[in-house]
Amino acid sequence: MNILITGGAGFIGSAVIRYLINETKHNILNVDKLTYAGNLESLAAVANNPRYHFCQADICDKNHLIQLFNNFQPDAVMHLAAESHVDRSISSSAEFIQTNIVGTFQLLEASRHYWNSLSKEKQSLFRFHHISTDEVYGDLNNSATELFTEVTPYAPSSPYSASKASSDHLVRAWYRTYGLPVIITNCSNNYGPYHFPEKLIPLTILNAMQGKKLPVYGNGEQIRDWLYVEDHARALYVVVTKAKAGETYNIGGHNEQKNIDVVKDICSLLDELVPNKTFGITSYKELITFIPDRPGHDVRYAIDATKIKRDLNWVPQESFQSGLRKTVLWYLNNQEWVNRILTGEYQKWIQKQYQS
Repeated sequence: MNILITGGAGFIGSAVIRYLINETKHNILNVDKLTYAGNLESLAAVANNPRYHFCQADICDKNHLIQLFNNFQPDAVMHLAAESHVDRSISSSAEFIQTNIVGTFQLLEASRHYWNSLSKEKQSLFRFHHISTDEVYGDLNNSATELFTEVTPYAPSSPYSASKASSDHLVRAWYRTYGLPVIITNCSNNYGPYHFPEKLIPLTILNAMQGKKLPVYGNGEQIRDWLYVEDHARALYVVVTKAKAGETYNIGGHNEQKNIDVVKDICSLLDELVPNKTFGITSYKELITFIPDRPGHDVRYAIDATKIKRDLNWVPQESFQSGLRKTVLWYLNNQEWVNRILTGEYQKWIQKQYQS
């Protein structure tokens, strides 16, 4: 297969590409704008593989997308390109509307026009796989038993989740109105190697290693289901190759954790792996600092992943404990990658290498 992946230099996208290059024989075209969170170093291990191709492009650029479709002739599209950080969406929502909504529209249109040019046989095999988030469902209000299912009504809370909900609705409309063979997946919180340092787990690891405060919103009682990114990559491949058009699947890690417990677990791992002797503390937990909660902060997300297990025989391989240990060890062993990201050297290098 020829698989076109948008946002392939991002956290989840790069994990998907590494999996596809290492575990399959498919040809990959990575289409990424290379914004602040896009990092080609995450793909260094596969960059020289003849089945991997990269193009710096904005999914809002309709003409460029049409050219890429015509040249690459994809059998499937995996759409991961998105602005994804809730805090950034609260302070500056315009980029989220542009990329997540307008960009998805342009990609759908380019896919539809390309799909219409295919033979009937290739049309039946083509898939547009839209990768979304459980945040479109809103808040479970700390219910002990309720879970998000594929039919849970949408109730987004933040500009980010509202933009993703909008893109989900567009994808379903292109299936209903035009017959474009789409699939949607909604995942829980991802974590693992190569995660941009603004998110909770990598931020906690890196701040602790520098003796900085470990910020926790509110009382830290917010609950999230955590999905190891390599488990997610496997799930996405199963979906794009096996799911029927028009289906939706929720993908979760079966790992509900309170934010405060996640931070404490990271501190315990660091106490074990790199006992601190320089910051005047006996445990990294002493760095935990509670800060005012962010506006509209959802209390609990929890995924029911029964459908994808039943239909496609996918279950996560990592427990939260095993995945978190792997993640902490990766950051400890990849300080050069971290330092380039934090100092902005990578962004300067990218600007020199890829001029729009």
